[in-house]
Formats: sequence, structure tokens, C-alpha cells
Amino acid sequence: MCTAVRRAAVCRDEKYMQNSPKVAPARLPPGGVCSTFSGQQESQAAALSPVLYMYQRQRAVRECRLDPSQLPSRCHLSVSLIYFLQPNPSFFVRRCINALLLVRCFPSPAAASCTQSKEQPALTVRMTQVCCKAEQCFILPFLYSLRSFVKSEFTEIAKESFIHTPALHLLLFTANDLESINEDAFLGLPHLEYLFIEHNQIRSISPHAFRGLKTLVHLSLAYNNLETLPRDLFKGLEALTKVDLRGNHFTCDCKLKWLVEWIYSTNATVDQIYCKGPASQLDKDINDLAPQSFDCITTEFALYQFLKFESISVEAFSFGNDQFVVFAQPFIGKCSFLEWDHVEMVFRNFDDIDSTSTVACKPLVIDKQLFIIVAQLFGGSHIYKRDISANKFIKLQGIDVLRIRKPNDVETFRIEGETFFVIADSSKAGSTTIYKWNGNGFYSHQSLHPWYRDTDVEYLEISSKPHLILSSSTQRPVIYQWNKSTKQFDRRTDIPEMEDVYAVKHFYVKSDLYICLTLFIGDSKVMHWDGALFRELQTMPSRGSMVFQPFNVGSWQYAILGSDYSFTQVYRWDAKKGEFVRFQELNIQAPRAFFPVSIDNRQFLLASSFKGKTQIYEHLVIDLSN
Repeated sequence: MCTAVRRAAVCRDEKYMQNSPKVAPARLPPGGVCSTFSGQQESQAAALSPVLYMYQRQRAVRECRLDPSQLPSRCHLSVSLIYFLQPNPSFFVRRCINALLLVRCFPSPAAASCTQSKEQPALTVRMTQVCCKAEQCFILPFLYSLRSFVKSEFTEIAKESFIHTPALHLLLFTANDLESINEDAFLGLPHLEYLFIEHNQIRSISPHAFRGLKTLVHLSLAYNNLETLPRDLFKGLEALTKVDLRGNHFTCDCKLKWLVEWIYSTNATVDQIYCKGPASQLDKDINDLAPQSFDCITTEFALYQFLKFESISVEAFSFGNDQFVVFAQPFIGKCSFLEWDHVEMVFRNFDDIDSTSTVACKPLVIDKQLFIIVAQLFGGSHIYKRDISANKFIKLQGIDVLRIRKPNDVETFRIEGETFFVIADSSKAGSTTIYKWNGNGFYSHQSLHPWYRDTDVEYLEISSKPHLILSSSTQRPVIYQWNKSTKQFDRRTDIPEMEDVYAVKHFYVKSDLYICLTLFIGDSKVMHWDGALFRELQTMPSRGSMVFQPFNVGSWQYAILGSDYSFTQVYRWDAKKGEFVRFQELNIQAPRAFFPVSIDNRQFLLASSFKGKTQIYEHLVIDLSN
């Protein structure tokens, strides 16, 4: 015959419990009725319920033996364990203490008395209170309603699963096949205080899964193989005092930044949990991470608007407290001006200047007057002025056709309070020429080297001195420096070993000067000024490139490398590496120019297309932690 250590017992199913509210309190024998857990008892507790076993290890739980004669029982025999929910309880000082009562009910006396019985007991979990007076302790009638799901086969907790059981105070899900917790899964449980969801295989949790649990004080999601948690999962759980997230495989990336911020701000206790990735955070305690250690801000250029025309150049400018953009349309011969519609939030037509084979439409504002330099391949180039009273552009003057025969680029600049513009001429018979404003018009100031077929001119300051860099199809880029005495540019040097450069554009990173060199065949390059000359820093494959344009938006530095044969590549400056890294691809047919513009606290990138629709992109700042 089998022998077994019998413990005090009580067994009632839920229906019996609900229908027997007047059951007399159970009385504990006086003196030494409670003892600390032994190793054997821990094993028994683990066999009964892994979740409660894990729970008791951190609570200094004690076990109480009950006298079966004190309670009626519908079972032949039951074994009960009490797990106290408060740390280090003192049974003879405190009047009452919350406890979990685990009851094992056997179907027959033989099964109850034999440890080798194959008949399985039913497990009931109840929440109650133990109250002590003098040296007598009593288990009160079950005050709380609980429900447990152990080794169930369901895979999800659906919406409003407990809407018809509002009296529940504790829910336990242990060792199930649970994969998902849906939105409002626990809606309608105004009294729920303890929620254990442990040892499952949860793949997804709705951000609003725990919505409405305003009385929840203890939440356990331990040992569920979770890699992340949805943002604001604990929002609205003001009563939380304990969150258990141990035994999961959290990836401590931007998706989990919110949890770090929440831990910093909450009064709830969160056990030590460790990162399982990425490599930079491996094995770090999430409690020790700081929100500012996450780099979660990134950017993106999103297509915002199509314009139904081809263009070869684009500029943005401010005039009369308004922001405008102008595109040069070579095929229909127009300078097309657009303004920002603050109501419709799009760029709309404003005005046009008719021309022939337009190459560039360069705006220039002098003393609140707007001038437009219209460079065109046939019929000579001209300068227009905006007549505010007539609300139109009027032709101010022509540009010497003997010097400017085939303009390819126009740049404006100011030196010592005087205004200049320079036109790069790409014909063999023409000459790149600088023009100066004298108060009434623009007049030729200086002709730079003739016969070299210049394709681009760039104005910049090197060591606080004005310089020009001329790119040519017949020689290496030439650097000119401003001479204060003669008020002209003198040739200084060229950039060695840089043949076939189509254009040069400059940018600064802090105080360091860099240039981007565009090559149609071969590799385009980034070079750095070291105080004496430009040194190569980086190369980019650029078959078919006509533009390599650096620009900045806010604190981000970009460079866009266009191509006639493939996608346009956007590069972003990496301060740690000290170079550009590939960032994004844009689908633009034969791009020729890019220009950033800021309107209504929004950032846009204008992209001219020689063979397709001109495009406008919006620069978006994205917080990956959201």
C-alpha cells in the first residue's frame, strides 16, 4: 500500500465556491503552522504550477498546512499550498495577508492516498486572505475570483475574452500554446489585480492588449521568447507595482527605446532583464540603459509632387517675404516660376519668362530688386527685372554675345559689398566672363581664360579668401583667387590628376572645406582641403553622371549623385567615419540639378529632370522608436 504525507486540504470547484459564500473560515493549527519552503517542497510547487513557483522564489514565500477537519470538502483528498503575495510575512503580527491557495483534488480515495497513482488531480488556484489573531490563523472564505489556464491548446487571447467574468481578480496563463494577445483582450475586468502570462510562445501583442486594467498591480510576461514590446504597452496601468519580463530575448533597438524611457519614469519594480541584441547592447541590463544612448532619428526623401515638364536647372529664392522656385525649361524655352500655396500645400504656377533653348534662370536680389539672368543657347542671353507695379518681368539688358556664345552655368556672389555674377561659356570661341553691378546695370568686369570650353564655375571661400573653380572639358579644374589690389581673380593653381571633371561643388562640415567633383565617365570624387591643396577623400561610381550636388538640410549633410543610366544615389555624411555613406535611391530620369528649400517649417528637395517629369521630394525626419 502506498504511503503519502497528507496535508490539510480543501477542494471546491468554481461553481461550488460561488454558490457557497457562507462557508466558515478555515482555522490553522496554533503554533508553527507556517514554515519556509524546503527544496522538496519547491519541487512539488514547481510541479503544481511553474508560474507560481517562479513567483514564490522572489517573495520569501512560506507554506502553511491546513487542518482538513476544519473545512467541508467535496474531494476525497486534496493537497493545498499557500503562497503569500507579500514579502517576508509575519503571521502573528499582521492581521491579514493576501495569499494564493493551490488545491489539488483527487477523483478517488485510492488516488489521494497513493503517490504512484496514475489518476491526475485537478488543480485549482484561488486567491484568499490569511488572518491571524493571537496564535490562531484563519483562512477566510475565498474573497477573490481567479481563473487559470495551464497547458491549454488555444493560441490567442481574443478581444473581450473575459467580458462576462468581471469579478476576476487573478488570471494565470502558463505553458500554453499562446501566440498572440489581441486588442482589448482583458476589457471588462475592472477588478483584475494579478495577471500571469508565462512560458508561452507569444509572437505578437497588441499595443492596446491591456487597455482598461486600471487596478492591475502585478503583470508577468516572463519566459515568452519575446523580442520586443509594442510602444506604450503599459499606458493606463497606473496601479502597476511589479512587472516581470525575465526569460525573454529582447532586442534592445529603437523599437524598445520606449521601454527604457518607461522604466526611468515608472514607480513599478522591473526585474533585471538583459539584451540579446544587437551586438552593441548584448548582455546589457535594460535597467542600466539610458534613453539618450539610442540613435533612433533618421531621415527620408519622400516623393511629394510631380511637375509636368522637363527642366535643366532649378533655383529657389526669397523675394518680398515670399518663397519662389524657378526652373529652366530648355525644350519649350521658358523660365517657369512657382510659388507655395499655403492652403493647398503644393507648388503652383506664378509666372513665366519666354526664352529660347534656356540653360539657366539665375535669380539675384539687389536692394529689394529682383533680377533674373536668363542664359540661353540661341538669341543671346538676357537680364530681366521684376516690375512690381506692373506685376511682370521686363527685359533690362542683353549680355555680350561676343563673349557669351554657349553658356553652361551661372553663379552669383558678393565680394566687399559689391555684387557679381559669372557665366561659364562652353564654346571654343567664347570666354567665361564676370559681370559687375554698377547701380544701373551689369557690365563686363573680367574675362577668364578663353578657348577652354568651360562647363561649370563654382564660387567659394578658401581660408576666408574668395576663389573661383572653373571646370573644363579640355583641362583640369583651375582655381582662381581674388586679388584685393586689382579687384580681379588671378590664376592660382589647378587640381592635379583630375581630368574630365564636368562640375565642382563645395560644402563645409563644421569648418572643414570639401568639394564634390562630377565625372560623366569614371568615378566622381570627394576631396578635402588640407590647408594647402585638395586631397582625395572618397570615390563614387558614377557612369553617366552630370550632377554631384552637396547640400544640407538642418543638421544633416547630403550629396546627390545623379545618373543618366541608373538610379540617383543619395549619400549622407557619417560624422564618425568622416565620409559619405549610401543612404537612399531616387528614380529620376536624367537629373541635372537639385536644390533644397524650406517653407512653412517643411523641407523640400527640388529635382530637375532633362528627360522626364520634374520632381519635388519632402525631407522627412523619422523617429524609429515610434
